[in-house]
Amino acid sequence: MALKRMGIVKDYEKIRTFTVAVVGVGGVGSVTAEMLTRCGIGKLLLFDYDKVELANMNRLFFQPHQAGLSKVQAAERTLSNGALEEGKPVDLVLSCVDNFEARMAINTACNELGQIWMESGVSENAVSGHIQLIIPGESACFACAPPLVVAANIDEKTLKREGVCAASLPTTMGVVAGILVQNVLKYLLNFGTVSYYLGYNAMQDFFPTMAMKPNPQCGDQNCRKQQENYKKKEAVQSKQEVIEQEEEIVHEDNDWGIELVSEISEEELMAASGPVPDLPEGITVAYTIPNKEENAVTDETVAESEESLEELMAKMKNM
Repeated sequence: MALKRMGIVKDYEKIRTFTVAVVGVGGVGSVTAEMLTRCGIGKLLLFDYDKVELANMNRLFFQPHQAGLSKVQAAERTLSNGALEEGKPVDLVLSCVDNFEARMAINTACNELGQIWMESGVSENAVSGHIQLIIPGESACFACAPPLVVAANIDEKTLKREGVCAASLPTTMGVVAGILVQNVLKYLLNFGTVSYYLGYNAMQDFFPTMAMKPNPQCGDQNCRKQQENYKKKEAVQSKQEVIEQEEEIVHEDNDWGIELVSEISEEELMAASGPVPDLPEGITVAYTIPNKEENAVTDETVAESEESLEELMAKMKNM
């Protein structure tokens, strides 16, 4: 694997152990599922109750002969099939639905279970889109910051006419699916920077990014509960002390760590050189301090002789 050889991903083979659920197999979801399959994802769970229509043919995934099939059936015939082990949760949920109600249903379920998920979407005019990583309790959920159309209390159904499909561009959907899968890989395989929010504006080629904190007054009670759990977990982690081993400081110029060890004890040194004055650490005297007691005047008497030096030397020769 080239990414592994180049040092970008340490263990790419781990991708085969992950299970990802894709909710909504439309223009973004179908391409996302295909990309994840090509990347080698272990298992995919696809959810969508809609059927393939001829109006969907401008997407990158569906084919005309699949018209009338459910989108999951059509995707199943294109992708490898795999089952989820009983009792094992999915590693990640991807929201690729096209309406607010479905997003809120996913948001509510993930907040209740504490399930990490990624949300994606394309605008009604098909020239912009976004992806969003939602970690319950740590980042803003979909109810913390709803889109403007819902926050303004506008009925979303009035924006769509019966029998008319919303505008769709395979280019925009391909870009959004691409950055979504890229974010999934970075999150699962732990490399690069995982984006909490990444937008795409096709008109100006603009990619805004940001991270939103959760709303303490979020309308979803499970979101508020997850926020409290996250605060407790963060408080415990901050109290953990990191034990650092103190290393003996070696002088900067002493690259080899050479130390001078004296064989004379401090008591013997004091007795031989006399008292040492109080000096700052690292400073020593450059000479031996004479002991005043040795030069002190004593009561001992010495006999004096009147002999000259020559007479004394003559006596020494005769000895």
